[in-house]
Amino acid sequence: MRFALSGLLTGQCAFRLRYFAHQPEFASTEMNLRVMPYGEGAVAHDAVDKKNGEIPSRRREFERIRCEMGTQNFIAPDLDYINETYFAGREDWTELSLNGSKVGRFEGIVGHSQTLLNVLDLVRTVATTDSTVLILGETGTGKELIARALHNSSRRNERPFLKFNCSAIPSELLESELFGHEKGAFTGALAQKVGRFEMAHTGTFFLDEIGDMPLALQPKILRVLQEHEFERLGSCRTHRISVRMIAATNRNLDEMVSRNEFRNDLYYRLNVFPIVIPPLRERREDVPLLVAHFVQSFANRMYKRIDHIPQETLDALTLYSWPGNVRELQNLVERAAILCHDGVLPNPLAMLDAKHLAAIPSVSIPIGPHATPGTFTDSQRAIILQALHGTGWAIGGPHGAAARLGLKRTTLLSKMKKLGISRPPARSGGDTVNQNCEARNADERQLGEVC
Repeated sequence: MRFALSGLLTGQCAFRLRYFAHQPEFASTEMNLRVMPYGEGAVAHDAVDKKNGEIPSRRREFERIRCEMGTQNFIAPDLDYINETYFAGREDWTELSLNGSKVGRFEGIVGHSQTLLNVLDLVRTVATTDSTVLILGETGTGKELIARALHNSSRRNERPFLKFNCSAIPSELLESELFGHEKGAFTGALAQKVGRFEMAHTGTFFLDEIGDMPLALQPKILRVLQEHEFERLGSCRTHRISVRMIAATNRNLDEMVSRNEFRNDLYYRLNVFPIVIPPLRERREDVPLLVAHFVQSFANRMYKRIDHIPQETLDALTLYSWPGNVRELQNLVERAAILCHDGVLPNPLAMLDAKHLAAIPSVSIPIGPHATPGTFTDSQRAIILQALHGTGWAIGGPHGAAARLGLKRTTLLSKMKKLGISRPPARSGGDTVNQNCEARNADERQLGEVC
C-alpha cells in the first residue's frame, strides 16, 4: 500500500490523504483529514469514493479504512516527500507496519537444522487452529519461544499473550492467581482480583511447567479446557472465556500419570497436538549460528567489539554435550564476551571443570598420539569414538556417525585425522562384517586420502 499527501492547508492544519491499495474496493479513494495536535488522532471530513461516485457516511468510511489498515498510523515517520509524491524508500516500512503479524513470527528462534525446521513446520500447521498444544522438551530448549511463535502465527496474534509458570507460585496461591477471587473470599482478600485466565480472554494462555500443577487444582484446569468456564474464589457466578491453551513441561507426563502424580484425563486433554523440541546436542549444526547470534547480542549490549570467533572454539562448542541446552550456551557465551578484551572470543569451555566436560560418558579407548591427556581433546575424541562404535564405524549415511554428531562427513573425517582416530584392524570370525561394509570401506579410503 502506498500513500501520497496533497493539498496541505497550513491554516487549518488539515491535509488531503490519497491512499492506494491493492484491494479493488479501495481503488483511487481520497479523504480530507484534519490532524489533531499531540497525536490525538485524525478525524475524517470529506470522504469521496471516486470508483462508485458516492459519499458514504464519514465515520463509517473512516472506520472501514482504519480497520483495513489495522491500528497503525496513517502516516509513516520520516516523510520523504509531500505534494503528490510517494514516500520513496518507505515501502519496506509500510509492509512491516501493515503486516506486523507476519514479521518476526519466529523471533528469537535461530537455526537451520532439519530437526528444528520440522518443529517449525508443526508450529505453522497447528498455529491456525485453536487446538491445545503440549510442548515437550528439556530445560533450556526454548519452549516459551515456540509458544510465542504459535501465538504470533495464529488468528489471535493481536490479542493478549499471557504466560504463567506453575512452579514459580506457591501452591496455595495458584488457584487465586489463575482464577481470581472476590473480596473477602479468604483472609487477606481485601479487594477483588481478576485471574490470569480472565485476563487472557480472546487471546493465548501459556502454562509453563504444567507438570508441577498440584493434583487438587488439575480438575479446574480440565474444566476450563473442556467447558471454557470457571468461577472465581468466593463467587457463584460462572465466567465464560475463549482462550487458546498452550502448555509446556520438561517432565515425563506419561510416567507421572502411571505414578498417579498427574491426572490422566487432563493429560489426554492437553496432549491434543504434542510438539517435542529437540535438545541442542541433537542439532549441533545450529551451534555456530547460535554462538554468532549471542555474540552479536552481548557485544552490542556491552559496547564491545568482538571481531573473531576461532574455529577451535566453534569446534569445541559444537562437540560439547550441552546438558543445559541453549540456555547454557547463552550463559557461556555471555561469560566469554565479558572476558573478551582483544576482539577474539575466548573458549568458554576452558573455564568449566572436568565434571562438566565429562557430561557425555566416554569410552575406554587409549588416547592417540595426537591427543594430550587431561584436556578437552580427550572429550572430543571420546565423543567421536563413541559415535563410531555406536554406528559400527559407519561415517556417512543417514545413520552414520557424522549424522549422529550433527557434522558434515568431511568435517568428521578431518577431525578424525587431527585426533589420530583410525579404524581398528578387523577381527577374524566375521563379527565386524555387516551390511554397511561397502560404505565403511569408502569412508576408510576417503580418510586415507585426507591423511
